[in-house]
Amino acid sequence: MSDPSKNANTDAAVQPWHAAYPTPKSTVPSISKVEVLNWLRDGRQSGKDFVLVDVRRTDHEGGTIRGSLNLPAQSLYPSIPTLYSLLSSGSGSGNVKQVVWYCGSCGGRGPRAAAWFADYLERQNDTTLQSLVLEGGIKGWAASGTEYTEWMDEYDANVWAKN
Repeated sequence: MSDPSKNANTDAAVQPWHAAYPTPKSTVPSISKVEVLNWLRDGRQSGKDFVLVDVRRTDHEGGTIRGSLNLPAQSLYPSIPTLYSLLSSGSGSGNVKQVVWYCGSCGGRGPRAAAWFADYLERQNDTTLQSLVLEGGIKGWAASGTEYTEWMDEYDANVWAKN
């Protein structure tokens, strides 16, 4: 006969990392990589005009879009109020209207992080900031050619050749 407490521990061990946090309620729109690239080409600056947030953790290799913050999804949720406070304080960031979230392919972590932030914006009754998901994630960005990869910091073609 098996020990029920061992089964409970096993079940807890297989829970996904995000199970410790509330399920997001918001549905967040996507933004195309073409639009973000155009922002960069037009001289808009991440951190000043908009914010790019890379939520990868251990797979944060091969480069990131220039100007991105790295806020791993696994530790993001408790930091959302602080991030919001920084973005809404007006201390140099008063022009930020969009927060663009991305992970590897934007199939899980990026959309979840964006939705948590959108939920927080809603609780704050803030309609000045918009939470968006980068369509295709960093993999889509890196696979789109030199016009995109030239806008990456620490770009390593060898990493992307494996993907």
